[in-house]
Amino acid sequence: MQLFGLKACDTCRKALKQLPEAELVDVRADGVPEAILTAALAQFGDRLVNTRSTTWRGLSEAERAGEPLDLLKAHPALMKRPLIKSGDDLHLGWDAKTKAALGVEG
Repeated sequence: MQLFGLKACDTCRKALKQLPEAELVDVRADGVPEAILTAALAQFGDRLVNTRSTTWRGLSEAERAGEPLDLLKAHPALMKRPLIKSGDDLHLGWDAKTKAALGVEG
């Protein structure tokens, strides 16, 4: 299981604590493999881009209008976190639905 996120992200740390078998992939340092990014974009669409982040607020209108895949490649911290790859399944965020799908209580 891989958890794509940021070391400093509180939500990612909470998820890691409850998923001890997960490996953290820091998206700023290591990026997200294009195949996973493409699959996540196909599955989650615009929800994959975190439009409430400080990174998003720092972008110009022209940059915001760009293709989501290009934006996420150029600014990995724009991705909503965490993105969890468990086998062939992808999960976005750390909410009750994701926890239930991964068999985590709470």
